[in-house]
Amino acid sequence: MDKRKVILLAGALLVALCTAFLARSLFTGSAAPEVTAAVQVAEPNGPRVLVANRSLPVGTIITPDSVAFQPWPAKLVSNAYFLEDGAKVETLLGTVVRNAITAGQPVTQGSLVKPGDRGFLAAALGPGMRAVTVPVSARTGVAGFVFPGDRVDLVLTQSVEGEGGPALKASETIIRNLRVLATDQRVNAENAEGNTEVIAFSTVTVEATPKLAEKIAVAQTIGTLSLSLRSIADNEAELERSMAAGDVSVPEGADRKTENKFLKALATRPVDTDVTYVTGGDVSRFQRRSVPPMSSGRRQSEYAGPIPAGAPAASAPAPSVPMGPVVRVARGNDVTVVPVGGK
Repeated sequence: MDKRKVILLAGALLVALCTAFLARSLFTGSAAPEVTAAVQVAEPNGPRVLVANRSLPVGTIITPDSVAFQPWPAKLVSNAYFLEDGAKVETLLGTVVRNAITAGQPVTQGSLVKPGDRGFLAAALGPGMRAVTVPVSARTGVAGFVFPGDRVDLVLTQSVEGEGGPALKASETIIRNLRVLATDQRVNAENAEGNTEVIAFSTVTVEATPKLAEKIAVAQTIGTLSLSLRSIADNEAELERSMAAGDVSVPEGADRKTENKFLKALATRPVDTDVTYVTGGDVSRFQRRSVPPMSSGRRQSEYAGPIPAGAPAASAPAPSVPMGPVVRVARGNDVTVVPVGGK
């Protein structure tokens, strides 16, 4: 083989090697660099306006965690907005939402009703609810530490008189989870200097259903009403107990949003079931546990209403006040109920 052919063969081999190397680099080389574009959202360069931190339906009482100030585009600022330079959140506490406000939406002056304005209580009430005023004192009103928006239980304390001994002292929780609308005519907990002020009030206005409003009106004539302040976490715990007991059930086929709305409405409703009570005998061994016995000339059933027509005297309904073991003594048509001890 001559020298020329060797050179051509070597050149062809070199070209083949270079081609293979380039092809390998083309298919197995590093991937093309990714181009990432950083998008910066420019914050509004404008005054700070008052916006809703969460959805505020009609009747919501404004609390410190309901609203906050945040920057807003200057071109979109309206005269109806609350500006940080001219308004303070403290001055709006206790006002009521008249028109629904969605989360993140600016709060307008026309969407709030201030104390003393016409229609204030009507805006604070939920659909189908009533406003009822309860007389209290520093002792029965949690020493003034009850503010609009809080939830309370209503406790009735009374003395049941009898002829066979001292009166029965009894206390019972008649209604739970009532929403406080106002204390006297004051719904703002701030004084002129903007500091929280605890004052003793003589009346508290609460929200109740029409039936519970009637019950509260009657309870005021029976004995003394006291307020028992509820914890914020009590509503969810009580709702879970009601669902476990089968007292409430979520509608079938409801979506997550409808289910949450339904459960929230149930958690905030006032209830008068599962009434609890305490008698004097539960507190002190020197107090009674049951109603004092009546004389032979009077029927014990007078505490529970008249005996139905045609019913024998011995079948009189049981007293409405809790009693222990008793013995019924019949003398003609009169029946006397005599406690024999026990709780």
